[in-house]
Amino acid sequence: TNPGFMVRITQAGLDYAHEQGIAILEKELAQLKLPDISGDSRVLRVGKVHYELSRLRLRDFYLPYSRITPISNVGLQVSISNAFAELDGDWRVKFLIIQDHGSFNLKVENVYIKIILRLGSDTIGKPTISTSECNARISKVRVLFSGRLAWLYNLFHSVIESRLRKSLEHKVCDNVAKSVQNELQKYIQTLPVTAKIDNKTGIDYSLVAPPRATAQSLDADLKGEFYSLGHRSTVPFSPLPLAFPSDHERMVYFGASSYFFNTAGIAYHKAGALVFEITEATIPKDAGFKLDTSVFSAFIPQLEEMYPNMPMKFRLSAPTAPFLTIGPEGISFQPIVDAQAYAILPNSSLAPLFLLSLVRNVSAVINVRSGHIVGSLDVGRIRLSLKDSAVGTFQVRMMQSLMNVLTSNVLLPRFNARLDEGFPLPLLDRIQLSNILVRFHQNFLLLGADVHFQPQ
Repeated sequence: TNPGFMVRITQAGLDYAHEQGIAILEKELAQLKLPDISGDSRVLRVGKVHYELSRLRLRDFYLPYSRITPISNVGLQVSISNAFAELDGDWRVKFLIIQDHGSFNLKVENVYIKIILRLGSDTIGKPTISTSECNARISKVRVLFSGRLAWLYNLFHSVIESRLRKSLEHKVCDNVAKSVQNELQKYIQTLPVTAKIDNKTGIDYSLVAPPRATAQSLDADLKGEFYSLGHRSTVPFSPLPLAFPSDHERMVYFGASSYFFNTAGIAYHKAGALVFEITEATIPKDAGFKLDTSVFSAFIPQLEEMYPNMPMKFRLSAPTAPFLTIGPEGISFQPIVDAQAYAILPNSSLAPLFLLSLVRNVSAVINVRSGHIVGSLDVGRIRLSLKDSAVGTFQVRMMQSLMNVLTSNVLLPRFNARLDEGFPLPLLDRIQLSNILVRFHQNFLLLGADVHFQPQ
């Protein structure tokens, strides 16, 4: 299935995410709990020595050099080099009839860690991440003992350093796996699978396939489909393939296809949201006319005879969902609107007068604000045709300017007010976008942005 919506995280975006993640991992590794170590060692000219190392406490764990790389068809690789740590603890020794204790300091240097992260999706289309491989290698460990018999420990420090190295290597990868599971997995699950827009519609942002890594980016294909909250049905057309450009100026790119926007029209149409009424009360006072039969009798003489000086109402509705196209020049469509005119009788009942069909060229201006796609419509001149009349035939051409004023002053501001509220982009929690880029391509809108993460 082709996606209706696509997200691409570039190397710049991965680097930024990696920078945030490494800061968290440093804090996690600094909390490592190492088990006590004890054993016996035979020391030349001394004999058998029993030793214990306890209360091993990590003071710091530094990860100064690291990088993240997308690995095609695998996931992400995080490589950490020249990491170092310091820890201290207590020692106790017993040999023959002698016992002593003291403290020690441990410096761990030249730590190399390689982590492979596997990307996937769960049953409801949320992304998943797990550690598929972790290797930690420590090439240098130095122990410095203090106390009256510290010289004795220094005689067999290589044994102790080897045990501490193995324990620390194992614990580092254990901690990485826990951090990925408890921190990273929990965080990426904040990606919204569905986004409720209002009391009528929502957007389905579920993954249609697991995220895929390429040599230069991480791509996610989303369903990208609006739906009516009251009744969800199959969309009668499929998304077209998105020829995503190889832009890498921004950290993240969003591709919103024509399918994405056209399912919005279907959802709002099915929800009954594309029905509007125009009455005297809805017309701005500066429009310069009243909505009554005396105004329209100039074009329809028989109207004044049948319904003299009566207020009127128009009911505007879309007989079909609007269908737009996206090309390099922008977004355009020609919505068809039925305009049913009524006379409002003294008893408040409605008398049908005539039914017009309105067709208008519309273009859209798109932007991103506060994590939402926002827009406004610009309209061309209206074209009218008469579909039905209860007041005889008449020349609709004469009414063109009047209907143009009605729709431009009443209908268009309503649409633009809704579009100005916007539709949410699929963003992880605490993500803000900046440095917005908007470009139009064949069959889709490309949005680029840089990312800022707000820690809790």
